[in-house]
Amino acid sequence: MASRSLGGLGGSRGGGGGGKKSLSARNAAVERRNLITVCRFSVKTLIDRSCFETIDDSSPEFNNFAAVLEQILSHRLKGQVTWFGYESPRSFWDYIRVACRKVSQNCICSIENMENVSSSRAKGRAWIRVALMEKHLSEYISTALRDFKTTRRFYEDGAIVLGEEANMLAGMLLGLNAIDFSFCLKGEGLDGTFPAVIDYTPYLKFEQSSDSISSDEEELRTFGSSDSEGSTPENVGPPLIMDENSWFNKCKRVRQKYQLTLEQKGYLEELLRLRENQLSDSVSQNKLLLQRIEDSDLAHKLEKEQLEYIIVELQDQLKSYQSLDQLSAEVSLSQASLDPSHSQEGDGKQESFNFIGEGKEDTPSLLGLCGSLTSVASYKSLTSLKSNDCLASPTAEMTSSGRTPS
Repeated sequence: MASRSLGGLGGSRGGGGGGKKSLSARNAAVERRNLITVCRFSVKTLIDRSCFETIDDSSPEFNNFAAVLEQILSHRLKGQVTWFGYESPRSFWDYIRVACRKVSQNCICSIENMENVSSSRAKGRAWIRVALMEKHLSEYISTALRDFKTTRRFYEDGAIVLGEEANMLAGMLLGLNAIDFSFCLKGEGLDGTFPAVIDYTPYLKFEQSSDSISSDEEELRTFGSSDSEGSTPENVGPPLIMDENSWFNKCKRVRQKYQLTLEQKGYLEELLRLRENQLSDSVSQNKLLLQRIEDSDLAHKLEKEQLEYIIVELQDQLKSYQSLDQLSAEVSLSQASLDPSHSQEGDGKQESFNFIGEGKEDTPSLLGLCGSLTSVASYKSLTSLKSNDCLASPTAEMTSSGRTPS
């Protein structure tokens, strides 16, 4: 009996230990799920708030999001063991500093060198702000989570960054790249002396639907009818008055919904009209640009044709210049072959030809005419006529006239 009782006691203790483990595992799972859910809500509220105002350090939505992200990155973070075997607390910045080194153009070194930020927790908060302004927070988190070896070294089992929720976290933070943040890295938000506190009240607002309101009214009506059974018939009035009030409240709610729908309809119509005007302006601008492109293409084609015609004319003039130079070289060679008495006359003719060539316009027809006048054949015919015996030389005439008169 004693052995049985001891066995039963040991079994109950073992069962109690198993129950405690399952309870702790359930609590850890609930904690992870709550943090991820609150992070998703904070991201949504942050995106909605950015549509109306600039997000900075004074925004409560950002402060809540930063607190949630800090709690997630600090969830089940291992402490740093000292030489004496004691475990000192560690900030998530120690993990980010090591795991995010592989990100291209990272801000790790700049945050490490900041003068007004000394504590590890303050550097982690500064990193969150800088990453949001650079629109690279999701990239930092994804790179850190891919380094599983480093993550395993810094976190204990059951941490959010080691579970399936980590992939959801990187996807949620991707939507923050569409927001333009503006932070001051010297404010009180970087104070690392106080831990981050999450404000759950914005996510715990309860709005009673119209169906639940009607059910509450029906319950009140039933309670009123049950109380009036034992009373006199004069007490039948209050349920009827409550019924009238319920109809009045329903009519008021329907009117509010109608007013809201009407305002939304007007807003959408105005937005549609604005977009149609913008579309028509864009179409007209597109037509103008196409017309300008066609005109510029036509002008370029005409200019190209003119340039080609000018190039052809210049090539013809160059050929004529080359032929004229060749002819002048041949004339100079023929002049050198003649006697010196005729060289001066030939030089005078050559100078006259050059003067004619310089004074006249360099046209192919004129150059051809000059070429025909200065050809070698015509020059040889002139020299043959001058050397003929039938032409009297000036010395012979002078000797004949110098004879003694009779």
